[in-house]
Amino acid sequence: MEHQLLHTCLQSLNDNNNPLSLQALASLRSLIINPNTSDSTIYSILETLTRSLQLRTNSLTTHHHILKLLTDLASHRTHLSSQILNSIHYSSLLFTESIQIATESLTSLASIANSDHNKIDDQLFMSLCFAATSTSARLRLLRNGERLGIGMHVLFTVFLGFTEDPYPYVRKASLDGLLGLCKSGNVFEDISVIEGCYFRAVELLQDKEHSVRSAAIRVVSEWGQMLIAAKEENDKIDWSNQVFVQLCSMVRDMSVEVRVEAFNALGKIKLVSEDILLQTLSKKVLAIMKEKNSHGQCTAERFEILASSYAGAFVHGLEDEFHEVRKSACNSLRIHTILYAEFARRSLSLLMDMLNDDSMAVRLEALETLHHMATFECLHVQEIHMHMFLGSLLDNCDLIRSIARKIFKLVKLSNLKLFRSSIHGILQNLERYTKDEADVFSVLFFMGRSHGNFAAHVVKEVSQEIEPVLEGKLVLDSARVAAFLVLAISAPLSQNQNGQNIPPRLFSYAVTLLGRISSALREVVDQDTLLAYLSQCSRSSTRGTEVEESPLLPVVDDAVLTHSRKDVNSPVGVPMLQTGNENSKVQPVISCELEDLATSIVECQADELDEVMKSVNLILARVRDAWLLVQSRCTNVAVRALRDCKRELAMLTSASLESAGILAFTMQYLQVMKLFAKIWEHVVWKIRSDETGGLEYLFGKLDVRLRELRYRYIGFSKEEELYVLELIVVACMLRLSKVEICCSPTTMKKLSAIISHIEILNDKGPIEPSNILMDAKKTVHEIESSKAGISCSLFLITNLVDFFTLKQFSLCSRVRHINAELDVPGNDSENPLPFVSGLPVAIPLDITLYNVSSENRLWLTIRMSQESTQFVFLDLNILGGCNEVKKFTFMAPFYRTPKARSFSSWISIGMECALEDCHLVKHCGGPKRKLVYLCQEKEVHLCLVRRD
Repeated sequence: MEHQLLHTCLQSLNDNNNPLSLQALASLRSLIINPNTSDSTIYSILETLTRSLQLRTNSLTTHHHILKLLTDLASHRTHLSSQILNSIHYSSLLFTESIQIATESLTSLASIANSDHNKIDDQLFMSLCFAATSTSARLRLLRNGERLGIGMHVLFTVFLGFTEDPYPYVRKASLDGLLGLCKSGNVFEDISVIEGCYFRAVELLQDKEHSVRSAAIRVVSEWGQMLIAAKEENDKIDWSNQVFVQLCSMVRDMSVEVRVEAFNALGKIKLVSEDILLQTLSKKVLAIMKEKNSHGQCTAERFEILASSYAGAFVHGLEDEFHEVRKSACNSLRIHTILYAEFARRSLSLLMDMLNDDSMAVRLEALETLHHMATFECLHVQEIHMHMFLGSLLDNCDLIRSIARKIFKLVKLSNLKLFRSSIHGILQNLERYTKDEADVFSVLFFMGRSHGNFAAHVVKEVSQEIEPVLEGKLVLDSARVAAFLVLAISAPLSQNQNGQNIPPRLFSYAVTLLGRISSALREVVDQDTLLAYLSQCSRSSTRGTEVEESPLLPVVDDAVLTHSRKDVNSPVGVPMLQTGNENSKVQPVISCELEDLATSIVECQADELDEVMKSVNLILARVRDAWLLVQSRCTNVAVRALRDCKRELAMLTSASLESAGILAFTMQYLQVMKLFAKIWEHVVWKIRSDETGGLEYLFGKLDVRLRELRYRYIGFSKEEELYVLELIVVACMLRLSKVEICCSPTTMKKLSAIISHIEILNDKGPIEPSNILMDAKKTVHEIESSKAGISCSLFLITNLVDFFTLKQFSLCSRVRHINAELDVPGNDSENPLPFVSGLPVAIPLDITLYNVSSENRLWLTIRMSQESTQFVFLDLNILGGCNEVKKFTFMAPFYRTPKARSFSSWISIGMECALEDCHLVKHCGGPKRKLVYLCQEKEVHLCLVRRD
């Protein structure tokens, strides 16, 4: 059958007048991708395709199809790659008079192997580029230059020359090529070459096409920094100023894309003169700038024009009507605010105004910038700013309130009035959002430690609220009272707490709230250390008249102190508190002992969750480095790096549900990225010899992992959810680029559903989709509106995949894991459950659900084989939904008992994917959508009841 099909195809292919030739090509492709095709058939196909490739009578379409078949053959039969490369290389030389055919050949050449094997003559490449009359041909040549092994200086010449092309897409591709040369680490020793590229990009800042101007900004930024590095030390600051000024001239461009790109570039310039930065905060040209007659390499007249162009640059950005520009301007300010105190002071007023912005993304970016300033101790809040600053503590967004509280942990307040206002605002946050209690307590502890005298003064003012009200009863269940107690116990730990004493009885009150307070302060102190500290401070009430002050107050006794020292060898390294014998008095807490306790508390290990979060984010940062290796064709090295990350992650332990959820998510993410790396090697680089079945297996496994990543973890921020959706989009596009292994309508439907969900997310609150998501959205709309469908738009998908770059990802939310545990008590192979053939049997199950709510639709799956599966719905409204942990016993009915002496079935718990409308499944009485499984399958053993 194989030889008959081959004979028919070759005969049709050799007959150039036969209209069935293209059908023959399609049939040949089925033989090429079939892993069972014999070697003799493959060699016959290669010989015929090589001969057909050299025929001058071929049409462009036929030539294109032949090249595609050869490319597929090289990817499936890697041992033939060298021979195929030589054939295509010869073809590119043979058809130099046909630019289109030669370009097609070079494009195929670039897609088969790396540049070491693709090396072609530089002169040929240049002649093809400058002789190409087709825009698409020039674009292909420019985009594949590096992959064809063209010399750096030849590429530079070609890219620079084509920046003057009449077509904007070619000019943009040329600028992108110049940017790639800069980022690839190539060294240009001739400074005149760098200057030539830089000034050409400066000229293109005035291009009529906005995409060209955006590309020109990126080139000005990167090559400008290269130019600064090449200059003498005395000239660096002048050139840095000049590059900065050139970029400032673009912040009022008519295009939103250009303005965003301009502010992104401004944030990359590391050092700028203070007077220029101050001018960007004022629309009116400052007097000091008018006194300048020249600047860097500019004439006085030119500089006067530039001075007007960058006057108020950041003001314009922060006042822009588009939130994308405002966000970029906030981000750009961040790097410069830590350079000069005066610039930071003037920037502060502008940033405070942004805290009232309509866009949540802008408010977040402004707060991140303020947090950056506070970290470097250049945030000096004044009374005029407090109203806007405190307003962030009452924002509806959890993330905004969280970042605002982080700033209060670091900020240094200059007077008692500001401190009192801050405490009042933080308590308002606590009253309105009780779920923020733990974080609020932590902020108060840090503020009290940083402002000891102010904290003691405020505690003294509110002491009446803390004291017993009736018959010596305390009102410690009040969150407000508990907050003041946290502030009180932190004041003695301050180095600047002089003369203001905290009444020792307050430490006794705090002991009654030990669990509540220690939970909030896990990042700085463990519970045993905190108890020892409170106990010792409370026992200082035995001094003087304090002992008679309130005999009904709870004072910690020696037993508590003894208990607090039970773990002397604790990893936190806190020294054991020394006490006397039973007859001796506990020594009062003197200043040096208190300092030792304060040091112990500050230096003790962070709580488990935050430590896990820090470790996980360090691992996630290495994932992006591994992905860069994948894009550099070092897939094996990248996979080893991901395996190292998994081993390191496995060493982290968890004792809480929250940390366990974060570790489980990270492990799942690492598995997803490992699958992406393997698929990328197949689809993009085409250097794997595995057959189509193996690739389909990888895609299937990736789909399952991504589905679990999306549905089995909750608590994501919008940015984190968007990142997961982006991975799903890229997986869909990878599938679409390999149409022979998938059903493209199904994948397109899924891709369209994801894009729609992203738009819904955007409606609920402003988010920033990445370029790949925006491009994917456009491509989906183009394909859906195209009558030809996916087949004619495949190149759009392929281009998107080629330009995908993994963003840096880190967890900032406390992700929770939807999980389940399943057990059949007392059941094993030696103790099977009894059943009667043909009658239902009840299987007792102990089920534990984690983080499952009543909104989730859960199903028990009971299977005897892949073809025979029974579904049982778990109605959580009856069984009781849960947010954290729910345990119950359930009798699962199994109706399909066979006629056998014994049998085994496998039981698992699955959850319906609520948003998977494009994956409806047909199960009679079962789930309507695909399931993600919450636990491993549990084997159940059953044995036929004997009849005596």
